[in-house]
Amino acid sequence: MVAAKPRAPRPPVPAAAASEAPVEHAAPADRAEPTDPAGRDDVSRRVAENLRSRRKARGLSLDELARASGVSRAGLSQIETRKTNPTVGILWKIAVGLGLPFNELIGEPASTASVVRKSKTQVLRSMDGQFMSRPLAPSGASPLVELYELTLNPGAVHASDAHAPGTRELLVVLEGTLRLRVETDTVYELAEGDSVSFVADVPHAYENAAASTLRVHNVIIYSR
Repeated sequence: MVAAKPRAPRPPVPAAAASEAPVEHAAPADRAEPTDPAGRDDVSRRVAENLRSRRKARGLSLDELARASGVSRAGLSQIETRKTNPTVGILWKIAVGLGLPFNELIGEPASTASVVRKSKTQVLRSMDGQFMSRPLAPSGASPLVELYELTLNPGAVHASDAHAPGTRELLVVLEGTLRLRVETDTVYELAEGDSVSFVADVPHAYENAAASTLRVHNVIIYSR
């Protein structure tokens, strides 16, 4: 059910037009970590290696990437040297600044065939434990499409910054009731089995509007 008529999407904003006052930390509610220390260390290692290699391959200095992503030079340096575990929000900013799919920043290089075992998947959780994200497709399976399972506890809200220009999301509600807010004035109510496709290069938020657990498949589609 659509509670408000969607507005036409805004023109894409280049990543380089990010705030000129870079930030180093995201809000605590955006922090997401794997469920076990070993997994957290593995993700930290992959992010550090991928960030350093992708930044150098693009010929970007830390200062240049800071301006493009909105993440401070000090914050980027700490991530590259594994002195801090970045939040989900910070990782999205870096991915946009580098022009990378999110999963390419956190995953292993692609091989001829990759299998994702549920028992070995590194689930990302918000600091308060109310939001969880689990990748369903191997890293590098497609440079244009990513697939996740999102889980929100009753009453939980997860806000997401604008993704790279032209990015779309497709949400399919598997269980529960989803309230999706796109920017500030467009709200969609979706029940089990409903789906919605929307332009995700603007701020948006997912909310569990029911008293039971919400599970959603989230397909992220990047612009060519």
